[in-house]
Amino acid sequence: MQKENHVLVIFPHPDDEAFGVSGTISKFIKSGTPVTYACLTLGQMGRNLGNPPFATRESLPLIRKEELKNAAEVMGITDLRMMGYRDKTLEFENDEKLANMVTELIQELKPSLIITFYPGYSVHPDHEATARAVVRAVRRLPKTARPKLHCLAFSNNCQEFIGKPDVVYDITSVKDQKLAAMKAHSSQTAWMLPQIEKGIAAQDPEALKWVTTEHFWTYQWENDNVE
Repeated sequence: MQKENHVLVIFPHPDDEAFGVSGTISKFIKSGTPVTYACLTLGQMGRNLGNPPFATRESLPLIRKEELKNAAEVMGITDLRMMGYRDKTLEFENDEKLANMVTELIQELKPSLIITFYPGYSVHPDHEATARAVVRAVRRLPKTARPKLHCLAFSNNCQEFIGKPDVVYDITSVKDQKLAAMKAHSSQTAWMLPQIEKGIAAQDPEALKWVTTEHFWTYQWENDNVE
């Protein structure tokens, strides 16, 4: 894992970080690298209400806010930003305003690495809107001043178009923190965690891979087509 001056993680929903990058975040923090997590919404419209249900539509925003804070504590994040946007509406936000929000974070924090979704290959409209805003903001900078941009992609056809992930981190040493971050978001993850833990206990290769590696795509500026 390369040494970074500051890592800025930008995702739209509480739990986005737990699924894909909680091991990477934990490793950076353990190595002494400052990490800021800007979470754009509180996931107010999440489909899951716990298993068995313990949240309601009215209580879910506050529950997910506390879950996010708990997950951040598990990973060691001390700079958690809740940006105040509403879940499932980011695609309708003004593109320039979203990009300006990211620009302000970059100007303040001067990250050497930004982690977000890969535009065009992250499925959910909120994911896509967030990814486009990050790319627009970074694109404004001179090429020599741009932070690295490591992206998550998981659409079915992503490797056909952007190749295999070119950044792979071994997170074995922090696998317990990844599981704990997932557990922190129990309103959204309770239904899946027993199966994951069962697979880990049985040494199932797919389950083990999930808690031992995290992979990213470096954004390909030469193929940049974000409008």
